[in-house]
Amino acid sequence: QVQLVESGGGLVQTGGSLRLSCAVSGRRFSSYTMGWFRQAPGKEREFVAARSRIDIMISYADSVKGRFTISRDNAKNTLYLQMNSLKPEDTAMYYCAASEGLLSKDRSDYRFWGQGTQVTVSS
Repeated sequence: QVQLVESGGGLVQTGGSLRLSCAVSGRRFSSYTMGWFRQAPGKEREFVAARSRIDIMISYADSVKGRFTISRDNAKNTLYLQMNSLKPEDTAMYYCAASEGLLSKDRSDYRFWGQGTQVTVSS
C-alpha cells in the first residue's frame, strides 16, 4: 500500500511563496508518475503539475506556468511543488497523487492520493 502525506501549506499574502512537500511511503516512488492537483470550494479537482517517473516529461496547467515548479527527490521519496507569485485564485486544497502509468493531466489516471494541504492566499 502506498501512502502519500502532504505538508507545507498555509496562509500567504498575494505575491508570496510556499513550497509543498509530499512524502511517499514504499520503495517504488521512482517508478511512479507524480502529480499535484488542487480543489477550491465548490469546484472540481483540477490538474496543477505532473512529472514523469524518469523525469523526461513535465507538464503544468496554463494557470500556473512560469510560477510553479514541480520537482522530485527519488532518494528521499519526496515530491515538491514550489509556488511563487501566488494569487488569491491559487487558494485551494492541494493534493499529491501517484500514477503507475504515463504522464497525465487526468485525475482518474492517478491511483494513490494524499489527504491534502490547504493553501490560502490573501489579497
